[in-house]
Amino acid sequence: MRYVSNPSGGLLLAGLLAMATTAQAQAPLDSLGGLTGQLGRHARQMPREELFLHLDRPLYLSGETMWFKVYATGGAEVRPQALSSVAYVEVLDAARRPVLRSKVALREATGQGTFLLPSSLHSGRYTVRAYTRWMQNFGPEAFFHGTVTIVNTFAASGAVPAPDSAALEARFFPEGGELVRGLRSKVAFQITDKRGRGIAATGTVLDDQGAAVATFSTRRGGMGSFELTPAATGSAAYSAVISRPSKPGQPRPPAFTSRLPAVRDQGYVLHVAPAASPGQLTLSVQATPGQPQTVLLLAHARQRAALAQPLRLQNGRAELTINQRELPDGVSRFTLFSEARQPLAERLFFQRPRRSLTFTARPDQPNYSLRSKVRLDVAATNAAGPASLSVAVYRLDSLNAAPVPAIDQYLGLTSELRGSVDNPGYYFAATGPEAEAATDELLLVQGWSRFKWADVLRPAGGPAAFQPELYGPVVQARLTRAGTDEARPNLTTYLSSPSRVVRLYADQSDANGLVAFKPGNLYGPQTVMLQTDPRQDSTARITLLDPYSEQFAALPAARALDLATRLQPAYARRHLQAQVQTVFAGRKYDRYRVMPTDSIPFYGRPDASYRLDTYTRFKVMEEVMREYVPGVIVRIRNDGFHLLTVDNLNKSIFQENPLVLLDGVPVFNVNKIMALNPLKIQQLDVVNSRYFQGETAYEGLVSLRTYKGNLEGFQLDPRVLIQEYEGLQEQREFYAPRYDTPEQQRSRRPDLRELLYWNPAVTVAGPGAAPQTLDFFTGDQPGRYLIEVQGLDATGAAGSSRTVLEVQPVL
Repeated sequence: MRYVSNPSGGLLLAGLLAMATTAQAQAPLDSLGGLTGQLGRHARQMPREELFLHLDRPLYLSGETMWFKVYATGGAEVRPQALSSVAYVEVLDAARRPVLRSKVALREATGQGTFLLPSSLHSGRYTVRAYTRWMQNFGPEAFFHGTVTIVNTFAASGAVPAPDSAALEARFFPEGGELVRGLRSKVAFQITDKRGRGIAATGTVLDDQGAAVATFSTRRGGMGSFELTPAATGSAAYSAVISRPSKPGQPRPPAFTSRLPAVRDQGYVLHVAPAASPGQLTLSVQATPGQPQTVLLLAHARQRAALAQPLRLQNGRAELTINQRELPDGVSRFTLFSEARQPLAERLFFQRPRRSLTFTARPDQPNYSLRSKVRLDVAATNAAGPASLSVAVYRLDSLNAAPVPAIDQYLGLTSELRGSVDNPGYYFAATGPEAEAATDELLLVQGWSRFKWADVLRPAGGPAAFQPELYGPVVQARLTRAGTDEARPNLTTYLSSPSRVVRLYADQSDANGLVAFKPGNLYGPQTVMLQTDPRQDSTARITLLDPYSEQFAALPAARALDLATRLQPAYARRHLQAQVQTVFAGRKYDRYRVMPTDSIPFYGRPDASYRLDTYTRFKVMEEVMREYVPGVIVRIRNDGFHLLTVDNLNKSIFQENPLVLLDGVPVFNVNKIMALNPLKIQQLDVVNSRYFQGETAYEGLVSLRTYKGNLEGFQLDPRVLIQEYEGLQEQREFYAPRYDTPEQQRSRRPDLRELLYWNPAVTVAGPGAAPQTLDFFTGDQPGRYLIEVQGLDATGAAGSSRTVLEVQPVL
């Protein structure tokens, strides 16, 4: 007997348990009425996964290639994590419509890919997002989001008109979550225009009688804060009158009014502030009269509890001082619970990473001439074991001034917050009271949890809606009754793609009519065919499901693209460079790596294999089967031809048709197979034993392969669903010219590259190891070039570095 194994179920469970072992072992003992235990259980059942994309540069022209590397991490330490094997990467326009999509293979927690930006794209700022199927369980806010600029230099201006930004919006965020009568609160705010850009402004908070109770002014990114104590009795409705400063020579913009959140009559306020002693934090809790005086405080970060403390309020107040060193690096959440384990308030705190990955990227000389060789020594001075890096070298000018996202800043801060963070590096480097206040306001404005406490506290349920793709893309489809949306369960369904490499996948539909196929490393565009087993049903409707997420995070609109007159020479120069490179480089920039393929058919080594060209060729398939294939018996019955394979194990003949394949596609009508022109068939394989695939058994197998592997015009049953499917992205090879010889140096072929070097697969060892030496050549453009290195070591320490080299013209 032959079996096709399906190991994914057991390995999935083992993998999830293994990933959670560290978090479970290091979590504090179960306390706070089981809160920490339930948080640990949630971490084991729904382990965190995160992606980061290192983009090769911040600005592109339509028609250029975007290069990127994917880093996959997870767990409380943000270590490299190989949970998923597929990353979904998309480029979204300003209306959050995908304009480019691709599936990227993840191997050892990294992947690499490209997008060729079509010339039809409008100029503007685009969002690049990336996620896995498992990450879809946590909502689109958990996806990686980055912003790039694309300029279409073929259009007159290339720009899409920006929305009107005259109207402003003000949002207010009381600490802990709510304003409560009689309890003093810190209220953060952010004032933005319609594009989500922070605006400088001042304001006055008024009660419902028009009396001023607080004033405020913005700090960074339109954010700021003020203190407010809502009235303990009477009316407690508040609004803010906000004014913008006037520009020189222009009238002052009109003020506008915005209401503050409603005030609750009863509740709690949680306040977090630096203590008098350095390195200490003071947490204070206030409650209105009549509220329960025992509360539970849980400090946690990345699904791991760091502090669990019951608090007893005295006269509605309690205070606790903790050492910041007890908290992990990055963003921690202080959540206040009632004794019934209901969340009451939440506050965020950011601790700058105490350890980051430090790189050195040293070119062998400070200045270079045109077309000269650069030797770059890259090392990670404090890596704990091997570190995976990516390196980009691109020209700095007025268009490429904005930095690309940095992996350490993203994993340490940005990924924990709801929206985009303007200049996240400020919150890592700046010190002093002003920086501490700006950081606190950012956390209040952007604070967001990747999970809901209701999900954590509810009893364990069924499997997650989206399962991780452990061994490549999972192709899903749904079976319904024809003409209705009624699910069709328990139907054997097949997925195949005509090819000389014979592959066939089978699954049985579940109660919701869903089937899932695991074709493994399926690269590039494919024509897939889905059909049911006609012995069970041949009328079900099959719908191939789109694997991409149709949920989008409510991100602020990107800033308008600056197409000012002063930048027109830079755009014209970039346009000329791109056209010259396209003309003179030819197909050198369009080379792909040969991806590994398994040429062994899915059924393994057949019992017999016949290459028909070694025999006298007959013109009728029946003669071929009778004369050359003794392991298959041809019978003619009332309904036509039947093929009966010999059962070698039991020394008998099976009485039912075997599984018959043509170029890997099941064909259940034997009469059509027998009507084939045998001159189109190159090879015929036979399995002379009972064959099992999933839950379906067949009395042998007969596989026919044509010369081209494309069915040779064979007409399939009209009920077979034939659809184009995009597999994993094939890997484009980065090309850069070399000038090793005098002849190459003297070449008249222009070299106007903006991107001199891109390498997403650099590995360096830890301290004391020899640096990794990379080499590339400068081109024909003088100027300053940025060497950007980003990476992650095995412990989860992330880092990035930026070094500038000079390319000088020949005098």
